Amino acid sequence: MDSRIWESVDQLVAWLDEESPLPPREERLARILKLTEEVGEVSAAVIGATGQNPRKGVTHSWEDVQHELCDVVFSALVALRTLTPDAARVFADRLAYVERRSAASRTPRD
Repeated sequence: MDSRIWESVDQLVAWLDEESPLPPREERLARILKLTEEVGEVSAAVIGATGQNPRKGVTHSWEDVQHELCDVVFSALVALRTLTPDAARVFADRLAYVERRSAASRTPRD
């Protein structure tokens, strides 16, 4: 992952730490719970993009869905960085694990 992303995450975490009225333990939990809020916003955008609420019709675009998915990723990275100063390594290790696992589950094609 691009190191600029982790630099941005570190800056976001520092800013959030400075501005938080919560004790560190509660702030950590709040950042993890923030993911639920962001996933809900993805759901609302999908419902809006597909017009699933007949009373409202189409209220969002698929670009809105993309933006909301990015917010989920940002929130997850901030939560991870809040849990460990070594978030980049934890993420890289987990990505490697998922890559190995997904590669192992593939069956060769003839």
